[in-house]
Amino acid sequence: MNKDNHHIQLSLASNPYEIVIGDNSLESIGDELNKIGFREGLKILVVSNKEVSDHYADSVMKSLIKSKYNPKLLILEAGEEQKNQSSINLIHDAAYEARLERGSLMIALGGGVIGDMTGFAAATWLRGINVVQIPTTLLAMVDASIGGKTGINHAKGKNLIGSFHQPKLVLIDPKTLVTLPIREFKAGMAEIIKYGVISDVYLFELLEKQDNISDLSCMKEELLFEIIKRSAESKAEIVMKDEKESGVRAFLNYGHTFGHVIENLCGYGKWLHGEAVAMGMVAVGQLAVERGLWKEIEAKRQKDLIEKAGLPSIWPELKLENVISSLQGDKKVKDGKISFVMPMQIGDVKIFNNISDQEICECLQKLS
Repeated sequence: MNKDNHHIQLSLASNPYEIVIGDNSLESIGDELNKIGFREGLKILVVSNKEVSDHYADSVMKSLIKSKYNPKLLILEAGEEQKNQSSINLIHDAAYEARLERGSLMIALGGGVIGDMTGFAAATWLRGINVVQIPTTLLAMVDASIGGKTGINHAKGKNLIGSFHQPKLVLIDPKTLVTLPIREFKAGMAEIIKYGVISDVYLFELLEKQDNISDLSCMKEELLFEIIKRSAESKAEIVMKDEKESGVRAFLNYGHTFGHVIENLCGYGKWLHGEAVAMGMVAVGQLAVERGLWKEIEAKRQKDLIEKAGLPSIWPELKLENVISSLQGDKKVKDGKISFVMPMQIGDVKIFNNISDQEICECLQKLS
């Protein structure tokens, strides 16, 4: 096991767990499961897709077998469009074939889509079995794998079907990013920039100082580790304060309300999640400027950083009535009012639920 592994404790009352970050830590997954109390002979279903499994499933399976576990591997199709009930049925079918029991385990090996689906399948198989997250994309490492949000998309909106189901462990191996397509890496940077805006001025300014944050090959290992660690710590701190999103956890939705509209109206697969969030952050930043909540210079800093990461910043051509209709279907709507996380300054945001349709339309017209 890598002695340099970094451990982040997520201290929840009902299900505390660790986020373990370390190079080549995939090879120690069996040891890590031993440490948290899983025993020999444990039935495990590892869920992945071909793009990821071709590179990393062998290491994971060998480590599990070495620790005398009983793993089976399920390969699903890749892509956001696969995040549906049909894929959950495939995982449940595999769970039945593997004879998974209440004490068994599912492992999600992949990006946010695999993580969300495997977590939801685990939450609903036998009314809830154990799950471990092994994220292999930057976005999943810093966001999707941490905090227990699981789910699938509905035809009318993103992540409308799901549950909170905390993992027993999150194992992050930054070395897996070397096989990540550059577009996916950039998409992950959107979530990292988000943490800078909502809570971590140091992280935001650290990114601003870099010459290139859009390409892994141009990023020093120390910097990559630092931004993953700080982002994971930010997510963990917020989840510990508010596990079920009744308060400050909603801050993590910064940029996502508009982002989900883009994904929904443009069709899943047109834009990656991180790309949609990037455009959503620019849009809500403009909304905050219109409201006098933050200065235009701060909105420009955010937009400049998003563009430095190679992310899209221009609002797509969408009919305003369709945008409003999509927003009304968002799961964050309460009593018919749409909630927006809005920036007050770099490192500080607040939630507003009194945004009118007219304000939204006027803001988006200026961005178009």
